[in-house]
Amino acid sequence: MDRWGLSMGVSPREPLNKVGELAGEAEALGFEAMWFIDFQLGMKDVYAAMNLAALATERMHIGSAVTNLVTRHPTVTANATAALDELSGGHAMLGLGAGWSSVYGAGAQPSKLGDLRVGIAEFRQLFSGQEAELYGTTIQLACARRQIPIYLAVSQPGMLRLAGESCDGAILMGAADPDFCAWQLDYIYQGLERAGRSRSDIVIDLVVTMSVDDDEEKAVADVAAWATSQAATFAPWKLIPPAWERFRPEFDAARDQYHLVEHLSLRAGHKQVVSDEFIRSVALVGNERHCIERLRELAALDIDRITFALLSGGRRRRMDQLANRFIPAVSGL
Repeated sequence: MDRWGLSMGVSPREPLNKVGELAGEAEALGFEAMWFIDFQLGMKDVYAAMNLAALATERMHIGSAVTNLVTRHPTVTANATAALDELSGGHAMLGLGAGWSSVYGAGAQPSKLGDLRVGIAEFRQLFSGQEAELYGTTIQLACARRQIPIYLAVSQPGMLRLAGESCDGAILMGAADPDFCAWQLDYIYQGLERAGRSRSDIVIDLVVTMSVDDDEEKAVADVAAWATSQAATFAPWKLIPPAWERFRPEFDAARDQYHLVEHLSLRAGHKQVVSDEFIRSVALVGNERHCIERLRELAALDIDRITFALLSGGRRRRMDQLANRFIPAVSGL
């Protein structure tokens, strides 16, 4: 495994015009993909950020991780993604999910599995550039030039299967835990088998959140807000790996105390809700040696790319640390 990406959002405190510089540096460091968070209340505009990144890079694959079918109509998303594809020289990706923070912030509910299945098919028709009977009329995406790869953000069984059945890629969310990830991969395989597809038909991109510090308490605190957001998304799960049942009370507490506007903020008031044990399970935290060992375990899984969540605060330092210390210690495994 030797493919690496980054995921980030542009916080309200960050200058938007710095995104291009950061993307250019990421490409120079060898990262092949850059995902941008779509959350209209807590982050600066995802399309402005992606377009700036596209203009500053030559080979970087750039996409939303993730957008949804609720806050933007598929025709609007398809058009914006086609523009990104043009600016990036044909390197756009469309990251799609059920929706969570952005959807709740608009007073709506996440998409059901059936809605996503239909939405994926609609994007295929739109990206074909051909006339299609959609939304009660005949439409055509005039600027379509190719089938832009569609990635689905997945964590639960139904979504995992759907990615295997219908998508070009899966953005594997949930936890940086080998057993948890292996449990998820089995459902992707089920979807591939159901659709008569092969493993090579899908790119599996595992998102990893990591904080490295010799002071383990500091490293844990660095990712606590993110871990709480993860715990809140786990609360409605009907099926989780048996070893994670012990965290159910924390999932419920996170759901009840999570603050939407502070989504992923290092200053979030909800970041003390979950236990250090849970944080260590979902993220890589600790000293360099410990994090490298855990990263090697993840790289040994049947995945194609590892994407690091690039937390705010010292992003250039974090990128340099990843590229020059961690990736060389893991590449080729």
